[in-house]
Amino acid sequence: MSYFVHESSYVDDNVTIGDGTKIWFFCHVQKGAIIGKGCSLGQNVNIANNVKIGNYVKIQNNVAVYEGVELEDYVFCGPSMVFTNDLTPRSKYPKGSAGYKKTLIKYGASIGANATIVCGHTIGKWVMIAAGAVVTKDVPDYALMAGVPARQIGWVCECGSPLKDEFVCSECNRIYSLVAGSLVEQ
Repeated sequence: MSYFVHESSYVDDNVTIGDGTKIWFFCHVQKGAIIGKGCSLGQNVNIANNVKIGNYVKIQNNVAVYEGVELEDYVFCGPSMVFTNDLTPRSKYPKGSAGYKKTLIKYGASIGANATIVCGHTIGKWVMIAAGAVVTKDVPDYALMAGVPARQIGWVCECGSPLKDEFVCSECNRIYSLVAGSLVEQ
């Protein structure tokens, strides 16, 4: 086995786990899930049926990644953040997977502790979602989001530093421009 699963965790049959991935205490990976290489799943993480997780994804403690959610490479999910997959859930009238809304978290995006991502949206690449934010709409690449509901409060560099008006990162010197309302690296 080229990955690590703690003895207190359970991995169903028909799961794919990439090289170097570590699955820590009290996790459950359900059937059909695909987890890339070099990932880390903290304590008490649940990966639902048929979820796809890219390479080098870090999922902190107490996170459930529900069916319908996809995480691209290098996504960071902070402790106790929440994904949903049904906009109108009823215990008496379950929809099953056919009723789940798709949610895509793109390359390099980071979601802060206790944030909530309401289903049916795309979170752009290198986005930074503040702790406790509630995301209720699509988020453009490099956006810095905070609040309830989450609003864009600025832009953030690939390295994670907030960008000033000149769109030059003070930490790594990457240069960006605003083109038709979208941030692009030069």
